[in-house]
Amino acid sequence: MDHTQPYSESYLQGILKSVKTIAMVGASPDKTKFSYGVLRVLHETGYDMIPVNPRPGLEEIRGIKVYPSLKSIDRPVDMVEVFRRPEDLLDVAKEAIEIGAKVLWGQIGVVNYEAAKLAEDAGLQVVMNHCPKIELFRPFWKPKLHLEI
Repeated sequence: MDHTQPYSESYLQGILKSVKTIAMVGASPDKTKFSYGVLRVLHETGYDMIPVNPRPGLEEIRGIKVYPSLKSIDRPVDMVEVFRRPEDLLDVAKEAIEIGAKVLWGQIGVVNYEAAKLAEDAGLQVVMNHCPKIELFRPFWKPKLHLEI
């Protein structure tokens, strides 16, 4: 897939309709952080969210158990969402492949073409530089230019 081109709406919506369990690498307990808000909305929308953060002593976010790594998660993961630096995406992609995830999703600003190729070669669907929270609600944001004023 050419990740320099826009993703089709059907591709993004297909992923969001098919996944149930999302591991969020880089989840933060800080309510002012974007990752916290995305975790909250996706969880409230019905996704089984798994926060991943290796910070010592961090046991839960929003009452959800936090795992220190993808490999430490004790159940299957459909999608790995990444709130990390672009250069970290390659290592996260390797772990996502190891745990059998189906999707690797890099948050806005998280783009690494080597990681995308590695994940796709292993059979994962890949999205980069997008927010699933935004994409989840995008169908409702479309302008209705055909309507009379």
